[in-house]
Amino acid sequence: MPTDDLGHAPDAEPATPEQHARPAPETTPTLVFDERATAHSPAEDILGILTGTFTASLGLYLLQASEAVTGGTAGLSLLIQYASGLPFWMLFLIINLPFAALAAWQRGWSFTIRTAIAIAMVSSWSVVHHALFPIQDLNPIYGTLGGNLLAGVGLLILFRHRASLGGINIVALIVQDRWGFRAGWTQMIFDVIIVAAALLVVPWPNVVLSALGAVVLNLVLAMNHRPGRYIGH
Repeated sequence: MPTDDLGHAPDAEPATPEQHARPAPETTPTLVFDERATAHSPAEDILGILTGTFTASLGLYLLQASEAVTGGTAGLSLLIQYASGLPFWMLFLIINLPFAALAAWQRGWSFTIRTAIAIAMVSSWSVVHHALFPIQDLNPIYGTLGGNLLAGVGLLILFRHRASLGGINIVALIVQDRWGFRAGWTQMIFDVIIVAAALLVVPWPNVVLSALGAVVLNLVLAMNHRPGRYIGH
């Protein structure tokens, strides 16, 4: 390094605006991450969908045991179940059928097939939970908040493997892709409407707990499902 006559190194030249604006190489995705290296393998997608559907369905099962509701088509299915006595697994399948065409039109066949499998898996896991994990007595606060937390984590796993649980989730993802409005906030708007309608079916203390639980679920999505944050696909 050159020095002046007194042995001191000269001051570094100030950075130009272009240098300030240029991202550091280690933070530039195109220099670090290979798209093929970040893609999920088929085995990872299968395991991810199995894990996501199991986690989400277990959360919904805790909600059923607590006589609580949540948002989305799952919450609508729970409401109809409480009012009619029809099985949740059947209602969840039927209610999500109209959204399959929307998924195929807006998100492509890969997403649609993954979502259809996820919906069928949640219905199947629901039957398994009822048969192998009977719940006689469950604290409603624990069941409602814990159930929504598990459902949110399950949805997050499915989103990251390019799947969803149909219904409002598909609408939320389309809104996020098109306009950048986070999926969690879109979901929350619909959830408020659905949870409010629960006043017609379940006691108001259950509705209050359900509203708190829906906030928990959507915060999980809003804080963790952001475009560009997760590089795997």
